[in-house]
Amino acid sequence: MIDAPLDVRLLPSDFVANEVLAQFQSAYRQSGAVVSFTGSVRPGNGVSALELTHYEPLTLPGMVDLAGDALARWALDGLLVWHRVGMMVPGDPIVLVAAASSHRRSAFQAVDFMMDHLKSAVWFWKRERTAEGWRWIEPRDQDFQDRARW
Repeated sequence: MIDAPLDVRLLPSDFVANEVLAQFQSAYRQSGAVVSFTGSVRPGNGVSALELTHYEPLTLPGMVDLAGDALARWALDGLLVWHRVGMMVPGDPIVLVAAASSHRRSAFQAVDFMMDHLKSAVWFWKRERTAEGWRWIEPRDQDFQDRARW
């Protein structure tokens, strides 16, 4: 059961994280804390593009289930989880997670929990384009360790 408002989306096109976050903060003015994380395509290392693909029947439902887990663990007023799919270039946002709560600790932990799970879950396949061609990106051991702490 989901008691707090939840906004989980897979987006095939760009979004402006600051605008989305401003709307989220405005919606939760009564909350004592709003914590957010925005992940972007890293510039450098010769990367000219990043492509994220996914398995459509599982990705969004899996993200909703994961967000439901966060809502069950922490007293949140609201939770937003937006994730891009498709082709992106350095500087483009990939993911935005925001949590609103009466207290900061719950909001911080919920965002951290979501990111640790999104980073190492099997719903997305990621590859980078460099001058040498495309290469697949796998989660690191640290990503799995981060997720296991929950």
